[in-house]
Amino acid sequence: MDYEEPQFFRVMQYARRADRDVVDMVSGNPDWDPPEGIRDGLRDYAEADASQFQYAPSEGLGRLRERIAARRDVAVDRVVVTNGTGEANHLAMLGGLDHFPGDEVVLTDPVYPYYAGRANFLGATPTLVAVDDSGHLRPAAVREAASEETAVIVVNTPNNPTGAVYGADAMAEFAAIAEEYDALLVSDEVYDHFDYAGRFSSGLATGSPNVVATNGFSKSMAITGFRVGYAVFPPADGPTGELLERARTRHMLTNITTSRPAQYAVERALATTPPDYYARCRDRLATRVETLCSALDDVGADYNRPEGGFYVMARFPSFPGSFENVYELIDEGGVAGMPGEAFGSASAGAIRFALVTPRVETAAERLRRFFA
Repeated sequence: MDYEEPQFFRVMQYARRADRDVVDMVSGNPDWDPPEGIRDGLRDYAEADASQFQYAPSEGLGRLRERIAARRDVAVDRVVVTNGTGEANHLAMLGGLDHFPGDEVVLTDPVYPYYAGRANFLGATPTLVAVDDSGHLRPAAVREAASEETAVIVVNTPNNPTGAVYGADAMAEFAAIAEEYDALLVSDEVYDHFDYAGRFSSGLATGSPNVVATNGFSKSMAITGFRVGYAVFPPADGPTGELLERARTRHMLTNITTSRPAQYAVERALATTPPDYYARCRDRLATRVETLCSALDDVGADYNRPEGGFYVMARFPSFPGSFENVYELIDEGGVAGMPGEAFGSASAGAIRFALVTPRVETAAERLRRFFA
């Protein structure tokens, strides 16, 4: 699979050009309102003194970093606020490749394509490890694939696109493998609020100096356009402490800082949003999972029910999920999904559906008719 060129827009643009109504289940843009604190924060910021319209501290607004640190139970100086989780992942992977010997990045197959694309961009060697039949990456498979060339291991939990959620035991094993092979575990946890299995455990809970956890607010607060993410690096006084200072420097050289009004609004939302906001979002998505999976059962599709996140990967009888067939499903069925081949060889033939649309019931009925 070509990970050099993003493939998502290829399908989205095709769907937009279609001559019929199409339910877009390609992108991961939440369709619900953000917390009220986001709007309140932006309104207040608009009336702030002119001095507040200047550069924010490069590592992030102090109060925002404090709230992140409190939630993650880490020292505030370990937190770097970034331009989305994408930059956080970039800084973590680049730091791992610099600090540890080897040039290999171990990834899950199927993989979120931007991880593999980033590995290529950084001149690393991506090694994809296939998940098991339940969609989980097994620590034993990672250990078998790892070698002295391994510098970075990336685990996404809850996972895009498989929906797998990894508990404390699995995360501890992943961290132990990273330590054993003198590598960095990058734990991307951007979907942590969407855990239906109740099993999610942060990589930070392992206490390993070989772990960087990345996260953000694009999904949990439905603000993908704000680009506020963060990374939690190991302590500066530990054996991998240089990862933190290098990340700070690279963030400053590349971006100087992250949007001040966006950080201000996110901090307000963290301070004022009750837990039931996230619970409602999670319940909404759990209902959509049931709706789509019911349709998949009716048409005889093979799939793994997601334990977290908001994606379902499905295989349909006699209809492999190639780009050509996805285009046919758009034209003839009115539903747009993402070809599994965009995520790696293990998912070739499948189609990934994003559940961040209020039209999941419509999509379910259209799939039933198309595959009848």
